[in-house]
Amino acid sequence: MMIETRRRRRGGMQWCLAVVIVGLWLFEFVPLVWAGTPSDQLKASVDEVIRVLEDPSLKPESKAQERRAAVRKVADNIFDFPETAKRALGPHWRSLSEKDQQEFVGLFADLLERAYLSKIEAYSGEKIAYTGDVIDGDLATVKTRFTTKKGTDIPIDYRMLHQGDRWLVYDVSVEGVSLINNYRTQFNKIIQTSSYQDLVTRMKSSDMAAPGASDDSRAKAKPRS
Repeated sequence: MMIETRRRRRGGMQWCLAVVIVGLWLFEFVPLVWAGTPSDQLKASVDEVIRVLEDPSLKPESKAQERRAAVRKVADNIFDFPETAKRALGPHWRSLSEKDQQEFVGLFADLLERAYLSKIEAYSGEKIAYTGDVIDGDLATVKTRFTTKKGTDIPIDYRMLHQGDRWLVYDVSVEGVSLINNYRTQFNKIIQTSSYQDLVTRMKSSDMAAPGASDDSRAKAKPRS
């Protein structure tokens, strides 16, 4: 039972983050109005992701490179990579120079793309319900419920930060398990047992997968061309 729960949690984490990341390319094609609650803005993006996923003309593998290039071009429009990277690295972030911080943000964004982008192909009509916002100043949590094909409900919370007239995603939590916390544990272990430079080397060589990912998933991870 515990193994199955961890498997569902990991699958939910990978799918929902894939939705957020892949959704970034939609800003190339669909203009969005940013006014509204955090859940309004998130739902608009996810709805468009699903529309694209169900568009037969965008399913061919030949479109993969085009989609990924578009994702990275507009990534900062919905996902706060600098904030996510900073929180994932934890206290080690403060010891980095500004140049090293900028490098780490880029490497972390690459890592998220490799780890989660391919997961979007697993989408097959699962339902997402938006169950409310919790807003505290410039921070917000959008609570959702992801329902699998087998009828299992998985709670997924999107943590967002208010920037100007937008709410940007900086963390995703599946059944109480945070993406940031998972990566922080992984990064900290590598730095403590080896070094920060070893962490960078692994990230550059693509020798790293999502926390808890299978060896198969790691083997399939490819560096960006």
